[in-house]
Amino acid sequence: MSKVIETKKAPGAIGPYSQGIDAGTQVFTSGQLPVNMASGELETADIKQATRNSLDNCKAILEAASSSLDKVIKTTVFMTDLADFAAMNEVYAAYFPGNPPARSCVQVAALPRGAKIEIEMIAGK
Repeated sequence: MSKVIETKKAPGAIGPYSQGIDAGTQVFTSGQLPVNMASGELETADIKQATRNSLDNCKAILEAASSSLDKVIKTTVFMTDLADFAAMNEVYAAYFPGNPPARSCVQVAALPRGAKIEIEMIAGK
């Protein structure tokens, strides 16, 4: 049986979806925009800070489901400009210093609220 994950440490859903789902042995996060939870502001200028914000928001959801970044199996990164790929990778690598998860990274035409990046994760428990 699956359970909806909700935490105030990550942005609330802006549509009919959950922040995350605990499926028993795995946790699935919805795509996380680069909202700075301290200020409530969406980071749209600096891709490195935007990447940090999105990863921190995913991390908060995982932790609310009793998981963590070291249990991540797969991530998907959506970017509006792959010219930012190297800068995103620099930050991403710091969050997964050893044995990084499988990952897909795709360029998309647009993301909600004008974001430059959105990241989703699948993790074990």
